[in-house]
Amino acid sequence: MMDDFLVRASLAGLGVAVAAGPLGCFVVWRRMAYFGDTLAHAALLGVAIGFFLGTAPTLGTVATGVAVALLLVWLQQRRNWSSDTLLGLLSHTALAAGLIAVTFLQGVRIDLMAYLFGDILAVSVADVAWTWVGAIVVSVIIGILWHPLVALTVNEEMARAEGVAGRYIEIAFVVLIAIVVAISMKVVGILLITAMLIIPPATARHVSKTPEQMAFTSIFTGCVATVLGLFASYQWDIPAGPSIVLAAAALFATGMIFGAIRNTLDTSS
Repeated sequence: MMDDFLVRASLAGLGVAVAAGPLGCFVVWRRMAYFGDTLAHAALLGVAIGFFLGTAPTLGTVATGVAVALLLVWLQQRRNWSSDTLLGLLSHTALAAGLIAVTFLQGVRIDLMAYLFGDILAVSVADVAWTWVGAIVVSVIIGILWHPLVALTVNEEMARAEGVAGRYIEIAFVVLIAIVVAISMKVVGILLITAMLIIPPATARHVSKTPEQMAFTSIFTGCVATVLGLFASYQWDIPAGPSIVLAAAALFATGMIFGAIRNTLDTSS
């Protein structure tokens, strides 16, 4: 029989894998890894704001992520700076602001390491519920926006010419990333959230032939990485969040080797 904390950790990790898998595919296709990293770094500021306002830290994280994303869009439209410069500026400014903001919290003790690197083994039933509510919301909206998002990713100008409401879909996409960041904080931590958005889709890319295949394979890869990471953490008493990320990286290496072998066989035949 599994211990209760392992059951809760498994459910939370699987919820993150379900939410991050399809969304991460668009992050990979659009080369937005640094964007996801920026929203993750802003999450700590959102946690502090949530405590200041007396609301759930998850709501503060989502609100802060959306605000940072909209600020980025505003700056891109008004300044002749490259996107990576703006992302770097916002990413590190938000992280520094978050680290300072938590020092002003009175009467609230924050386990900073748990937020930075995750503490999946300490998730509560409420955390699991939040994770799965977020995962279901993200999955449903991704399902509704799937075709417009794919069209915008393949050819943005043509998609807009065909009537796709690009601006609103882009805003929805940003909100979804902010939700995934918020529900992933306790699983892998702020500094490793982007890994769950990038590595499973990158692994799925080696073995998938269609966007839909890649989305489902990404979910499966994230789930397997979660189970393997938790098993390694329990077996060898090592940090759970980093273990999940390393398991995902191992699956990526396996997928890369499998893809290379398959390409060689296809070429020779």
